[in-house]
Amino acid sequence: MALPSEVPTRHDLRWIRPPRQARTHQSLERVLDVAEAMLQERDFDAIHVSGLASRAETSVAAFYRRFKDKDALLHALHERHCEEAYATADDALEASRWEGANIADILHTIFPFLVNILHSNEHLDRAILQRVVTDEAMRERQMKLSRYVVSGITELLLSRGEEIRHPEPARAISFACVQALGMLFYRHAVGTDDIGDYTLNDEAVANELAASFLAYLGIENA
Repeated sequence: MALPSEVPTRHDLRWIRPPRQARTHQSLERVLDVAEAMLQERDFDAIHVSGLASRAETSVAAFYRRFKDKDALLHALHERHCEEAYATADDALEASRWEGANIADILHTIFPFLVNILHSNEHLDRAILQRVVTDEAMRERQMKLSRYVVSGITELLLSRGEEIRHPEPARAISFACVQALGMLFYRHAVGTDDIGDYTLNDEAVANELAASFLAYLGIENA
């Protein structure tokens, strides 16, 4: 779909890492950076503390002085991931970014971006999503982030409420958001592209999510 020139493309959306100024965070950030790099190669459970410590140029003893265990490391990764996700959502959902865009434009930009983020961090996301089932603190942190994102999308789309034919626009947007996020989380928690009898790549998933969302709101998928 060709977007108007004033409408940002998905390449304009970016994952944001807020700066950390304190020097006391430098060693922690190095460990977390190395852990994320290792998660590009393997699942979280396949990461060994000795290998992580070696790549982070620290010691196993120093690791355990900072983290009680590997689950504590995952919590630290999740906390940083959420901090970055809040900053990313604020930037991506800023109203001025979308001047001249309709709801279809917005969704056909945001969904490819979300799919790409999840795909690029699939091992970390899978570890997080599998842990939220049993870890109350991690679940609450993830739910708080999800509510924040859904609220931001709802506010942005409601500002174009004249396009929506659903009788209860606010509820419809929130419900469609939960459906879409649920599908994305399931896809990456399970680690499969199979949807029933079909296999969908990232582009197809983004397109189908946008089309489903628009149909539920009663908007023609232009």
